[in-house]
Amino acid sequence: MNDIAELLKQHTDGVELKFEEYKTLTAAMAARLDDVEQKSARGGGGWVIETPGRQFVSDEGVKGFLMAPGGGRRVGVETKATLTSAVTNAAGSVGDSVVASRDSALTLPRRSLFLRNLLPVIQVTSGSVEYPKVKTVNSAAATVAEGALKPDSDMQMELVTVPIRTIAHWMLASRQVLDDAPQLQGLIDSELLYGLALEEESQLLNGGGTGTDLNGIYTQATAFAAGSNTVTSPNKIDVILYAMLQGALSDLPPTAIVLHPSDWTSMRGIKDGQGKYLLGDPAAAVEPRLFGLPVVATQAQTAGSFLVGDFAGSAVLYDRWSARVELSTEDGDNFRKNLVTILAEERIGLAVKRTAGFIKGTFSGAITDLTS
Repeated sequence: MNDIAELLKQHTDGVELKFEEYKTLTAAMAARLDDVEQKSARGGGGWVIETPGRQFVSDEGVKGFLMAPGGGRRVGVETKATLTSAVTNAAGSVGDSVVASRDSALTLPRRSLFLRNLLPVIQVTSGSVEYPKVKTVNSAAATVAEGALKPDSDMQMELVTVPIRTIAHWMLASRQVLDDAPQLQGLIDSELLYGLALEEESQLLNGGGTGTDLNGIYTQATAFAAGSNTVTSPNKIDVILYAMLQGALSDLPPTAIVLHPSDWTSMRGIKDGQGKYLLGDPAAAVEPRLFGLPVVATQAQTAGSFLVGDFAGSAVLYDRWSARVELSTEDGDNFRKNLVTILAEERIGLAVKRTAGFIKGTFSGAITDLTS
């Protein structure tokens, strides 16, 4: 009997030990489950909004009261201020820490740039370009009798050097801004490149050829001369037609027309005797063209002036450095101040090989020439 009693006691002790282990394991599992439920309720680890209700049910005193309620017992909980988006100087006002969503930056209006697209572009690897230019050709070609001496022709050439010019500008930004707002760097890059394109457009057309300027196409172009051509009540379209004729008579037929947008608009608005627009229905997508040639309307051209030319064959754009953006901290004390210099730069050259291939003038003067 004693042996049976001893075995029974050992079994009972083992059961109680297992019960305590299961009790401990159950408590741990309950705590883990409660933690999982809380994380799930707040989206996997975000901030929990401490509402008065949550503060109440989370209070240890309340938990104890619910576990072993008894008559006459009372429990109280001091609730904290509710967190709101207010910005007043009061408990719970956390509005200053709420960051508003921010849309992308709104850029300034931009022009359409086309002049570069009219020109053949050649990549070069030096700071200047030389090309032979034909100054004069004396052609004595004629029919020749059998056994007679053939006529002699000659030409004069000169070597012309085109310098490569630099167009550049820069901005300064803090490293923190570029790290925290990568969109801003893209904006700076695009604005810097657009600034280069604007100056390039102006230089290609109107560069004065002195100092660091290019020698622009309009600067070197041949002046419009009506010659013996007269037109009754000429308009701007008539001027363009006879400027094209002048180029064609030089054996350099034009390939494009450059106008100020206001002049192109005035041409586009010309109507016939029935009130119809000459250059196409206003409801249609009309391509800017005159007499089969593309029209480039750019504000780089002076209002009231025109340029008609053989852009494809009488001028060349040399690209030494295509437009690029570079970043550096090696500018002055930038490194110590966490500043970054953002530089946009390009190096280009322009050769107007045949000035007779470009005809320029003002509409008022050309109209007067056509009526005189």
